[in-house]
Amino acid sequence: MPLDATRNALVLPMLGLLVEQPAHAYDVAARLAGRYPLLAGTRSSVTTLLKSLAGADLVRARDPERAGRRPARTVYELTAAGLELFRNRVGEGLGEGPPASAAFLTALAYLGILPRATAAAVLAERVERLSRELTRLPPDPPELAEIQMIEVAYWRTVLHNEITWLSTLVPRVESGDLAWPGQARQ
Repeated sequence: MPLDATRNALVLPMLGLLVEQPAHAYDVAARLAGRYPLLAGTRSSVTTLLKSLAGADLVRARDPERAGRRPARTVYELTAAGLELFRNRVGEGLGEGPPASAAFLTALAYLGILPRATAAAVLAERVERLSRELTRLPPDPPELAEIQMIEVAYWRTVLHNEITWLSTLVPRVESGDLAWPGQARQ
């Protein structure tokens, strides 16, 4: 686990789940596993991270609540500082997350937490950055067999596809075609 618990890969989606609704550790772990199966996180990891986030005043622990015959559980809710951190991390993940990475994908899942104009600008900057990276890739040397540079061909395709997809997404965000939380589709 990183020394700064907020840098743990589970924190961004955990905060996102708490934006949706306050929850106890078991619920957060279950929803995390259901929504993000590629992120390995145990219930104890989630509990430890929630306690660390509470210690940093990013989430607030409510008094334990009992539901039916179940044991009392501590419900966590996001604080204003936690929401600010969440928004910042979404922006970072969208702008700086490596192509085709879990960091980018989890940030993309919460695109709507950003103001529409900010989201469009961050994604447009990403398109520019990835386009520069794509143009810097070496051409396939004719003297080498394709198999010797197969990873470059793969990376070129990954970058091209992400650029293409984002280039259609940015205008949809800007125009209002993509519905935003709390707003009707325009």
